[in-house]
Amino acid sequence: MSAPGILGLLFSTGSRRSIKGRLYWPIRLYTAFFSVWVMWAATLSRIDALSLTVIFLCLIYVPAFLLIGATDRSGTKATLPDWILSLAAAACACYFIIKIPETASRISLFEELSTDQFIMASILILLTLEITRRTVGLFLMCIVLTFIIYNLYGHLISGPLGHGYISLNHFVDINIYTTDGLFGVPVRVAATYAFLFVMFGTFLERAKGGEFFFNLAATISGRSVGGPAKIAVVSSALFGTMSGSPTSDVVATGSITIPMMKKLGYDRSLAAGVEVASSTGGSLLPPVMGSAAFIMAELIGVGYGEIVIAAILPALLYYVGISIQVHLRSVALNLAPLDASEVPTLGETMRQGWQFLLPIVGLIILLVLGYSPTMVAVFSAIAVWVVSQFNRRTRLGLKATIEALSDTAIRMIGVTGACAAAGLVIGGITMTGLASKFSFIAFAAAGDNIMIILMLSAVVTIVLGLGMPTPSAYVLAAVLIGPTLVNDFGFQELNAHLFLLYFAVMSAMTPPVAVAAYAAAAISGANPLKIAVVAMRLSIVAFVVPFMFVTNPLVLQPFSSVEAILVSAGVAFACVLVAFASEAKWHDRWSMPTRVGMLVSAALLAVPDTNVKIIGCVSGLMLLTFAIKKFKDQYGRLVTS
Repeated sequence: MSAPGILGLLFSTGSRRSIKGRLYWPIRLYTAFFSVWVMWAATLSRIDALSLTVIFLCLIYVPAFLLIGATDRSGTKATLPDWILSLAAAACACYFIIKIPETASRISLFEELSTDQFIMASILILLTLEITRRTVGLFLMCIVLTFIIYNLYGHLISGPLGHGYISLNHFVDINIYTTDGLFGVPVRVAATYAFLFVMFGTFLERAKGGEFFFNLAATISGRSVGGPAKIAVVSSALFGTMSGSPTSDVVATGSITIPMMKKLGYDRSLAAGVEVASSTGGSLLPPVMGSAAFIMAELIGVGYGEIVIAAILPALLYYVGISIQVHLRSVALNLAPLDASEVPTLGETMRQGWQFLLPIVGLIILLVLGYSPTMVAVFSAIAVWVVSQFNRRTRLGLKATIEALSDTAIRMIGVTGACAAAGLVIGGITMTGLASKFSFIAFAAAGDNIMIILMLSAVVTIVLGLGMPTPSAYVLAAVLIGPTLVNDFGFQELNAHLFLLYFAVMSAMTPPVAVAAYAAAAISGANPLKIAVVAMRLSIVAFVVPFMFVTNPLVLQPFSSVEAILVSAGVAFACVLVAFASEAKWHDRWSMPTRVGMLVSAALLAVPDTNVKIIGCVSGLMLLTFAIKKFKDQYGRLVTS
């Protein structure tokens, strides 16, 4: 089988079925009521975390097998095997819900599993493997199976990678009847923060909030050189922070921005690359940042508000870098702005959707005031519904509200499948102590060289994220690599985990399996690998920023002191230099030396030594001034365009 054929087999997912016919209202009502239950359970109920997670996972599996086919060629109707799997999920739901009191009081490993407990747990594990294959692909399912095999047979391995004997009963007990496995942190986050913020984004989209933010982006940047590309950057950032999924963002905003750019003469790969780079960064942009940030908060015990504050400057630098590169590329290619008649006025845009700013502002204020992300998400979703009533064009009636609630549950099926798979992996890593073994491997490969271990961690995280949703990629990296960075190399926990989150997000556009690029390819008609290369070049700053805030921790506290302000300013200037050096299109003997000099200056600014930073700052300013003066035809329009 050819390489593309193998990749297709590993990363293909089941077909998403639209709800039609007799099943329309039963599934719509089931999933809508399920969403309402999640809202109640996460905010008003006193149900314990294990019970909440058990009920959530089992109930969401019931419609999952009906709505997602076994292969990408599955028909539009559920087959007999789909119904059997759905009924098996329903049986698991009934069993585990009834057995919640018994599970909560049971002492794992001390009390032998009964036959029915073992059978139902085994069925649930098999259902999880199948829903993982259908929603994420065979690759992640194979990773989970590899960890399962390692758990059960790793005692046969000699040397540091071996572990003690783990029986099948032991494996099932830990993974199903404790919070260390399937019902652990990833699924708990999916059942609370992630679900409710997806609900917020779904309500906003249904009420035409996405249209408002697109028009706002067009108003801000549509009249400048390369206007459509800049619209893609701004609108994707605004939408991406709420969707938390690079692929979803590409599909939602790219379906408008990519055809618009192509219409004005943009190369297909460039149009799609701009959208992919811009959409990917949305998962790093506060205030929402996607479900992976909520998982981080749970894993390291840090308040979500603290993560948001720490992530603001790196995320802004990401978009500053993209904006500079998109502008320079647009000037070099002489790309046209939007026609004045196509750019909405600010007054017109605000009249049509000013009310959608209220939930966003409210969300930020509530997070800053210290309210829990769960409550903030619920109130924000309700606020979107309320403000939608102000305008007949955006009003959500009963049918639209039911569909928005239903869509939330359906959209969460894929995320939940990935989180459940990650839970099984975490359970396996916990039982075998594999995280500490990674430390042994890291020291063997890198010694005590910090930059080598950081580069190794980045590469491993990207590899773990191939073809997977960001939450799964981050969780795998966090439990496997995180302890090594924190315990063995002394990095601050928040910095280390944000570093891993960045590269988990970047895996969405990194070849060979750039899932966001494949989504853009379907819209643009360009080669997905070429799109991925363009996107990576446009977002080169994103691959630099994590190294800078890990080696300069004050960047995540940019206004805590005068020193922090100066360090953050230096890192910001370094990112500007990297963006300029990456996009330069000079045809002159000074081109290469100047670009290399900018990159060297940026590297000096990242060194945690004041004298070295001063040298990097002075040399960078000189080179940037020289470049703008010498190539003013290109850069002279930077301010005026």
